[in-house]
Amino acid sequence: MKYFHAIAVCLTWISLISLQAADWPQWRGPHFNGSSEETQLPTEWGKDDGIAWSTDLPGSSAATPIISGDHVLITSTDDTNQSLLAMCLNRSDGSLRWSKTVGIGLQRDNRSNFASPSPVTDGKLAIFFYGNGELVAFDMEGQKKWGFNLEKRWGEFCFQWTFSSSPLLYEGTLYMQVLQRNEPVHGRGFTDQPNESYLVAMDPSTGTVKWKITRPSQAKMESLEAFTTPMPFTYNGRSEILILGGDDVTGHHPETGEELWRWGTWNPTRITHWRLVPSPVAGDGVVLACAPKKDPIYAVRLGGIGKLNDKALAWVSKEDRSLSSDVPTPAFAEGDFFILSDVRGALSRVNPQSGEPKWSIELPGRSKYEASPTVAGGHIYLMNFAADVVVVESATGTIKANIPMGSGSDNMTRSSIAVAHQQLFIRTNKQLHCIGKP
Repeated sequence: MKYFHAIAVCLTWISLISLQAADWPQWRGPHFNGSSEETQLPTEWGKDDGIAWSTDLPGSSAATPIISGDHVLITSTDDTNQSLLAMCLNRSDGSLRWSKTVGIGLQRDNRSNFASPSPVTDGKLAIFFYGNGELVAFDMEGQKKWGFNLEKRWGEFCFQWTFSSSPLLYEGTLYMQVLQRNEPVHGRGFTDQPNESYLVAMDPSTGTVKWKITRPSQAKMESLEAFTTPMPFTYNGRSEILILGGDDVTGHHPETGEELWRWGTWNPTRITHWRLVPSPVAGDGVVLACAPKKDPIYAVRLGGIGKLNDKALAWVSKEDRSLSSDVPTPAFAEGDFFILSDVRGALSRVNPQSGEPKWSIELPGRSKYEASPTVAGGHIYLMNFAADVVVVESATGTIKANIPMGSGSDNMTRSSIAVAHQQLFIRTNKQLHCIGKP
């Protein structure tokens, strides 16, 4: 009996550890919504206190660190030779496992670089995408499994700015979206045929295309451009891939790409400069679509079929712009949305059914906040351009800490904070910090 009791205790302990020590396998975490069940996370530390390790990085990137077991995946640039890197570090001490050069050339404009998309992993493969079209998969030991360039296969990206969209791994399928202009801009794109926006599904183990669909839109010019990432969600037993861009939010069948529904009444005059950056985020039966340029947030009820009108809206944020997001993607956790307004410098906890804030606070400092919020362990973790990390208590909106993590090179830090194994992973322009117990 003592033997069986010991086994039961051991299994219970292992289960508790598994629940508390989750990976961060995608840009928006294990639930695709910026949240994690991680507990006992650090809420106070300093540059010389509470840091497990810090590792110097060869260049800047807005990509979020991805964690799987003892592997930390990093997309980076290398300023010394103008190259794009796929990197893997040891989570235990920050030492380098491997680094691979994926491409040469860093950017098309001075606002971002090709290393902005975050990698993705299923624990067996590490898949990296870059804004120049390179898509490459490695095993966890750094051996290349496959790779190709989306621009070379399906045409040059037709964007005014540098394209960015993170890959999605969901139920054994790899998804990529390109929502772009239909006509050339700045010499980019086809001149002899339309530039089509598309969603493509691939076998992650081989890169073989399962299907590729065109996503039509009536948007015009820059409003066709989206820097969003596809997000999965299941509601009332129906799973779908949510796509936001081109004046519309759409739901697609994960196995075929078939468009199940579409809503998009928010730009009736077809304003031409409504490029979209925040990705869709769903919770409690609604999906948020954040209009750009200080405009409102729209909550669309899930479960619809076909082309939807405004009867599908659960709520629209007030015209006073108290709730708005031009760049950060909101999080969903603890039954509510957490909306970071980069245009107001404010953070709000919002009821998903009514859109009413439960609390709203102004954020400290003069630097802009564009990194998407992370919610875990009863706290929200935010980082601004200067790499100041702000920790907010999720229940009350109380600011618990404001910790400078940057250096003189941090003037546009935009990587979201990842949480895994009771540690925080904070990426500045030149360093990756692991906060918590070694």
